[in-house]
Formats: sequence, C-alpha cells, structure tokens
Amino acid sequence: MEYNTQRKPLALGEYGRYVQEMVEHTMAIEDREERNKAAQAIIQLMTVMNPSYKGNDELINKLWDDLYVMSNFQLDVDAPYPKPEPAVNIQAEKIEYPKGDFKYRHYGKSIENLIEVAKSIEDKDEQQALTQLIAHLMKRSYLNYNRDSVNEEMIIDQLKEMSGGLLKLNDNFRFQHTNDILGSQPRNSSKSSSKSRSKRKWKK
Repeated sequence: MEYNTQRKPLALGEYGRYVQEMVEHTMAIEDREERNKAAQAIIQLMTVMNPSYKGNDELINKLWDDLYVMSNFQLDVDAPYPKPEPAVNIQAEKIEYPKGDFKYRHYGKSIENLIEVAKSIEDKDEQQALTQLIAHLMKRSYLNYNRDSVNEEMIIDQLKEMSGGLLKLNDNFRFQHTNDILGSQPRNSSKSSSKSRSKRKWKK
C-alpha cells in the first residue's frame, strides 16, 4: 500500500490528492478535445466544492488559476481565461469534507464525493469526462490496495453500484494500462520495506 509520505507534496492541498491526480491524468491525455473536456469536468468539480463561486466570473477565473497551479502551469487547454504567470501567489480556500461510513474503503471517501458530484452534472459530455476520470482514479486506488491483480470489470460494476446506476462509461472507454500506473508510483523493495517495518515502532 502507498502512504502519503511516499507521495510528492500537493500544489494546493485544499483540493485534496484526488483532484491533483485528476489534473495529472488530464495533462497526459493526448487528444486536445478530450483534454479540454477533462479540464472542464475538473472545473465543474471544483465549482461544486466551492458553491459560492458559481455564477461569479471573477471567482470562476480563480478556479482556472488554481487548475493551472496544480498542473505546475504545464496544462495545455483552451481555457476561457488567460493562463496566469507562475509568480502569482494563489491560495485556495479550505474545503470541509463530510464524514461517515462508506462501503469501499480502499477507494477512499473522496471517490464517493466525486461520484456524487458527477451525478449532479447535467451536461452529458462533462459528466462522462468526469466519470472516466473517476474510473481511472478507482483503478489507481485499487492498485494501491492490491498491486498483484486488478479486475477492471469489477471496478466498472462497483462504479455503477456506488452511483446507483446513474454513471455509465462509454463503450469505447479504456483504462490506463496497469504498468503505466505502477510505473508512475513509488514502490519500496520488499527487503527495504521489511527492514523499515522491523525498526519502526508503531503507536496506537
């Protein structure tokens, strides 16, 4: 399992690691039209996370600025606002997340929150873009939980179940290859991990 201490720091921690991973996945999309759709889906999600921003052009502009910050100003999309300069110091608002029990703990509460956001999106193209990003993140989370094998059909079924049957992936959807995901994640050798565990004193 991958721990937060093994991951690189978040550019804007207030949005959480899943949004950061969505941005990184969007940057890797080669097709510009699909990349634009994914970026719009992230902005839609960020708007839901900041409901007071909806309908305010100046604040929506700030969300795009935050998106560029999380991409280290490398995201290449057709945005409705100019890309900010890297020197600009942008602060995101702290976001409170609901607490509670959920069935698939290895996916994390953030995935459940993202699914709720996707269900609320009326534009079908934007909803599909976000649904595909969620599916990719679910596979990444599953591989953190079990690196030995992954059942993509099971992930699709669980996404359908978690969304109450409201989110469905297009027939031409394909998951990111497992080797590409594992190759981008840090992994300690079994020897070093065993040595580390033997020296570490755990506290309850």
